[in-house]
Amino acid sequence: MDLKCALEECSMALNLFLNNKFSEALELLRPWSKDSMYHALGYSTILVMQAAMTFEQQDIQMGISTMKEALQTCQRFRKRSTVVESLSNLVSKQSTDQLTEEEMHAEICYAECLLQKAALTFVQDENMINFIKGGLKIRTSYQIYKECHQVLQMTQGNKSRNETYYQFEGGVKLGIGAFNLMLSLLPGRILRLLEFIGFSGNRELGLCQLREGASGSSLRAILCTFTLLVYHTYVSLILGTGEANLQEADSLLEPYLHKFPNGSIILFYAARIDILKGNFEKAQLRFQECIAAQQEWKQIHHLCYWELMWCYTFQQNWLQAYWYADLLSKESRWSKAIYVFQKAAILCMLPEDDLKRTGEDIVSLFRQVDGLKQRIAGKSIPTEKFAVRKARRYASSQPVKLILPALEMMYVWNGFAIVGKRADLTENLLITIEKEETALQNETNRNEYYMDDVCMLQLLKGLCLKHLGRLMQAELCFSKVIQSEKQIKYDSYLVPFTLYELGLLYKQQDEREKAIRYIETAKNNYKEYSMESRLHFRIHAALDSLKVSPASTP
Repeated sequence: MDLKCALEECSMALNLFLNNKFSEALELLRPWSKDSMYHALGYSTILVMQAAMTFEQQDIQMGISTMKEALQTCQRFRKRSTVVESLSNLVSKQSTDQLTEEEMHAEICYAECLLQKAALTFVQDENMINFIKGGLKIRTSYQIYKECHQVLQMTQGNKSRNETYYQFEGGVKLGIGAFNLMLSLLPGRILRLLEFIGFSGNRELGLCQLREGASGSSLRAILCTFTLLVYHTYVSLILGTGEANLQEADSLLEPYLHKFPNGSIILFYAARIDILKGNFEKAQLRFQECIAAQQEWKQIHHLCYWELMWCYTFQQNWLQAYWYADLLSKESRWSKAIYVFQKAAILCMLPEDDLKRTGEDIVSLFRQVDGLKQRIAGKSIPTEKFAVRKARRYASSQPVKLILPALEMMYVWNGFAIVGKRADLTENLLITIEKEETALQNETNRNEYYMDDVCMLQLLKGLCLKHLGRLMQAELCFSKVIQSEKQIKYDSYLVPFTLYELGLLYKQQDEREKAIRYIETAKNNYKEYSMESRLHFRIHAALDSLKVSPASTP
């Protein structure tokens, strides 16, 4: 099987995959997966995606062993001398003919396999050795991409650029783009450590490479597109300031919606973009289409359930939200702790009669959360840790009920930035928060969590007011939280997160200096609070948008 035929067959497999024919795609790739690097890469990539979705230990094992075989297959096509030798010869302007076309492709496929294997290694086991091994694989992969990029730049003017050359170019753009984008998201202190071992990230370069890759016709165009879509529809929201480039996301997805109108992955992104625009009703219909489109990969259904749960949460349709949280807690393996917490949190929002009809016991659900937490790469997941800490209020024989836990969780996932696009729903949320605020003020028997609860409500109220354009009132709410710092006993995350939100509020009003001052205070003056790394990612994105060089901060 020559390179050209291999690429054609992999392109067919990709079309099958995007048309929900997952098993057929695997069947097409399997026979040649030990003899062709592209078949090996395609076959193992689908299994790795499956493992990442199911989180089942046997799927993860299968993904890892298939990746090992894929690496061996790619290794057979690589130049015999070490890659660094052969490529440094090239870079020192010796003849480019030293690497054959096949060897160039073998490098890029090898780097891609290595990166995926490293990602699975982190998930598979939590010992430190695996963590270091994974890190080294990522570093090797990064080096190969950088050197292939240099090869690309040197051969740019060559006359002999053919179809397979453009496929190689697509692979380089995907790797360089994804690496730069990923690294550019990292807060300064982490990046400084990584720069020490040769990593550096440039967001604009990353986005530019991925855009070029996505607009090309190579096999990797769709992967560049998906990387950009994940960035615009998830990363910039959860780890950024919540300002997503939906125009670009739309135009990236448009051609694929025409080509694969029933493709479940394509429909999923289309629905997610609708959510981010505030078109929740349209998104709900699209998610239902996505669920109906295929039955083979149930995990895509689970992604839809998660999104539908939030859609109904934004609309305060608590029974529907509960229905999806319940489905997730029963069917999905991703994070049982989060699902059970979420289910209990949503039940807290239901009127007494509706709650009775569900037959659920809130206290016993919250008590299950601690036993369900898991570890990845030796670390517990920050959102799970947060849920476990919150659920502890139900551990004693005299449980202390949580105040609006579903809305607090909504803030954790940056949901107010999404629901804020809809004034009607934001107004309804504000009514719910103010009702709870009044009830709390009238509480005669105040418990030890009283001030924490008051401050949490002020933060959520401030966010609603901000999105409704009532900026002065929002500022007052945020200031109340900061002034109450000394009285907060447990939820120490509230102050740094509120400082950050206040900084964003000033940014919105073009008070740049003030914005930077508050965001820097959140960054430098607080440590060891819940979801600290998530806030540091958001701070990094906010300062980046205010164009503050990280060097100016300790």
